[in-house]
Formats: sequence, structure tokens, C-alpha cells
Amino acid sequence: MAVGAGRAPPLALALALALALALALPLSAALSPPGAALLEAAGPRWGWRNLTCPGCRLLFGALDLALQLEPNVVRVGRVAAGLCQELRLARPEICRQAVQLFQRDVVAAWARSVLRPAEACGLLLGPRCGHWDIYGAWNVSLPAAPKPPVRPPVPPPPGAPSARVLFLTDLHWDRLYTPGSDPACPDPLCCRGAARPGPGGAGFWGEYSKCDLPLHTIAELLAQLRHAGPFAAAYWTGDIPAHNVWQQHREDQLLALRTVTALLRQHLGALPVYPAVGNHEATPVNAFPPPYVHGNQSSAWLYDAMAEAWQDWLPPPALQTLRAAGFYTVQVWPGLRLVSLNMNFCSQANFWLLINSTDPAGQLQWLVGVLEAAEQQGEKVHIIGHIPPAHCLRSWSWNYYRIVNRFEGTIAAQFFGHTHVDEFEMFYDEDTLTRPVSVAFVAPSVTTYINLNPGYRVYEVDGAYNGSSHAVLDHETFILNLTEANVPGAEPHWQRLYRAREAYGMATAFPADWDLLIRRFQDDERLFQRFWYHFHKGHPPREPCLEACKAALLCALRTGRSADPSLCRVLRPARPFRQILQLWRQRQLC
Repeated sequence: MAVGAGRAPPLALALALALALALALPLSAALSPPGAALLEAAGPRWGWRNLTCPGCRLLFGALDLALQLEPNVVRVGRVAAGLCQELRLARPEICRQAVQLFQRDVVAAWARSVLRPAEACGLLLGPRCGHWDIYGAWNVSLPAAPKPPVRPPVPPPPGAPSARVLFLTDLHWDRLYTPGSDPACPDPLCCRGAARPGPGGAGFWGEYSKCDLPLHTIAELLAQLRHAGPFAAAYWTGDIPAHNVWQQHREDQLLALRTVTALLRQHLGALPVYPAVGNHEATPVNAFPPPYVHGNQSSAWLYDAMAEAWQDWLPPPALQTLRAAGFYTVQVWPGLRLVSLNMNFCSQANFWLLINSTDPAGQLQWLVGVLEAAEQQGEKVHIIGHIPPAHCLRSWSWNYYRIVNRFEGTIAAQFFGHTHVDEFEMFYDEDTLTRPVSVAFVAPSVTTYINLNPGYRVYEVDGAYNGSSHAVLDHETFILNLTEANVPGAEPHWQRLYRAREAYGMATAFPADWDLLIRRFQDDERLFQRFWYHFHKGHPPREPCLEACKAALLCALRTGRSADPSLCRVLRPARPFRQILQLWRQRQLC
């Protein structure tokens, strides 16, 4: 999981061999709004936040010198592993394993980039430790044809059909999860290894800690869906493997891909499933080279395996672009087109973008072409992806925002995951930043990582009929309450946590309603605390979300593009954007 230049700089340790291990370790770089207690309660004592400015300059200076004197992967790896241990970023074993896994790719990307020590430290620790501007501004080309007149959304006519869309994200299967094992280990991922005698061990169905899920919990979720349907389609936005990112290899990732895909096919039957690529599918984590990187370091091994595993769900043209760069488009049903984006090409944690971050793989320009064709043909479009747009590199995020504005009459809905919590991101008209034009829904994870209940989402959308808006009409979130499920002898019971319109008193679920909800949160503390409860899938941290936390979270909800303080100026009470950024950086998850 990363928010552009403004919401947190974590190209993190994955950037430098030494910190590549921290690989934003349990946090793939997804810095989102408040909730520091999520991580603080888990107690990790390592990571890039342990790094001081002098330590950072020492680290990157040594790595840079090693590269200049002799770009030998093994030699640079030894330097990184030694510094990792001296700086106590992780246990020595994890330092060694992570450096060994990351060194080849990171050295290759860094050697081809122009990043130097001062820029690296500015990226990781902020402007007080260095200046970086390696990710310059760039723009995609929008159609010359004028934007069609804006038509405000209206509810469907009485009796119009609706469709239920199953949404799964961030499953994170840990094949070494062991009931009864230590849930409070010092490593980035726990609930693994031998079971301990007595109480206090990891629960059978999952655990409130920095733990992922056993396969039987995922299977139980899928099995009970036969009573929760029917569904018209399923959107699945990635992150299949666990968070043991320092010890994963390609065969591990492919096993996870094939095992979970087979499980979905077994339980969902003929239901159409439309996947998206998560940042954890690759190894090293977050490593998605642009298509011009060929050979063994390319992503062909992963994209080819995905195309093979998903060939029963996707038509040949979609499989072709999936194999090329991990994104595709397909018709869901007449009048509705789906676009699945590879959001790793916007990620600050993708160290391959150090070479060139300008519209990697030409994906956004391709998106413009797909949307322009859909506009001409009268189709509506659903966009799915893993990393939410406001968590992207600044130029990518702002260009995407422009695209959503231009095609607001065509884009019916946006769906993302990655943060593991339940939230959304608003999009406003670019002229005034006041008129809501779209919502990016960010659904909670299936996994418990960190300190959460397992969960999934169901969207109700305007159905398949002539003139349908295909917009989101409502959504429901379901959880497995681990406190209840892990009682000896208890049966797992997946329950509806809430229905959006009912819980928040919304007349409809259009963009204007979600914008109004943010404004209501400012004045209605009880309503906001209900959202905070849902934000954590019914298991909020002990630390309450008070004034500063609330301001940062409301700002995040309004922020559909990264590093834009103007989107939060309307909020009361006003807080300096620098303070908001500091609060965002306190919480990292995936």
C-alpha cells in the first residue's frame, strides 16, 4: 500500500538496499490518514521512521559510494545488510534475507536513475533532510472535443433493476499461519510458527494483531457467499500473498495466485470475476518495472501467470494488455465497461519508477482513449484498481484527477482497496473545487492486518437497462467478529456491519451526498465516531480519534489527488497542511 509527494514519502527502504528490507515492511507504503494506534499497538520497533537524517545520509552515502566504486550487487548488498543491522532497522536475519531478495532489482533501478543521497533522504524524511524533485510534472493529452454538458445524477425510476457487485480486496493469505502461535512477535508478521501451550495464542479464524489470514478463513468467507448472493459480478483488487515480504520468491507468489484463484473459481462458480493487480503480487514487493525493462527483471513472469489463471474470466483482448502491462478493459454487460488499472505504475514505493515516472506504460493515455471511445458509444465505465488515487505520485494523481473531471459523465464509479480500512476519496470540479463530481470508494480488507476484523464489501449499483446510470446506489460491509468466532466451539458467523445510506442517513449515494456527509461529520460528533468505528471494521483502536485526528481524516476524505492543501481549506477548524501531513504519516498499513 502510498500517497503522493504530499501524503507521505515512502519509496521507503525498498529504494535503498538497506531499507529495501523494511520494504515499507509491513507497510507497503500506504500512508493514509490518522490512526497511529493501529501500528503503535502492534509495537514494531523497526522501519524507516527509526532513521535519523544523519543516519540516512550515512546509509545512502555508503550505498552510493559503493555503486560508484564498483557496481557489484553482492558488495553493495553487504554494505546495506551491515548498515541495516547497525541502525537496528530489523533483526539481523530479516536484514540479510531482505537485502538478498531486493539487492539485484534495487541496484539495477538505482544505477539507471539519477537519485543521489541528498535526494533519497529528502524523499524518505522530508525537506529538512534534503531536496528531491526527481518526479517532475507531466501531462496526458485530453480529447480536443469539448466536454459534454454535465447532467446531475438522479435516482433510477421506480421498479428499475439494480445489481449487487461483490468486492474483495487485500486477502493476504499466510500459508504459515498457525492457530495458537505467538501474535505479538517482534517481526513484521506474526501468528506463524509453532503453537504455544496455554491461552493467548493466535485465534483459529484470525487474530487482532499484525497477522494475516489462514486459508480456511478465506475459504469460509467464500463458502458463505452462496447465502449472501445473488451477485451480478465480482471485483477483486489484489494483494493475495502475506506480508512476509522479506522472504518471498516468485514461486511463493505464483502459488498464492493460483491457490486463491482456484478457491474463488470453486466457490463463485460461473460468476464473472474481474481482478486488478496489487502491490504485493510482485517480489520484491512493489517492484513493477515499466514494459521497456525486458528479460528476467521484467514482470512478464507475473503477468503471464495472471493471464493463464484468469483466462476463463477475461476475453483475449483484455488478456493481451494484461500480459503487456497488467491493465485491461472489458464489457461487463451491455452499457457498462470496466477498466482495471495497474496502480503500481503510480506508486511511490515502486523503485523502478526512479528511472522514469512519466505515465509508465502509457497507462493513463490509454485510459483516456478507452473513456473517449466509451463516451462516443454511450457506455458508462467502472474503474477498479488497488492503490487509491490520492496515494499516488503527485503528477500521476493530478493527471488522473483531470481525467475523472473530463469524463465525469462517463465514469459511473471508482473502486479501490489497499489501505485495509473503510474510507473514500472525493473528486471535485477543477475550476472551483466545490462541486462534487465523483467518489473513489476504498473498501476494507479481507485480512486482519493490523488489528482488524476480516471483512468484505457488496455494492448495489444501478442495473442493466436502457438509460441506466450504473452508479453506486448503496453499499454494505460484512465482517467476521473474531472475538465471537474464536470462542472455543463457536461457528463463524459473517454479519453485516452496516449499510451506508441507513447508517449515515443519506438520501442517495451520489457524490454530493458523500460531500455533504463530510460536512455533517464536522458538526455531528456522534455520526463521525460511527464512521470511525466502521473505518476500522468494528474494531477501532483504544486511542480515540479526537480533534487533530479528525481533522486529518476529514481532509483525507476530501483529497482525491495527492499533495493538494487547497482541498482541505473549507474544513473547520482549519489546520496547517504540514500538520495534516504529519498525522497522515503516522499510520502505515499495507
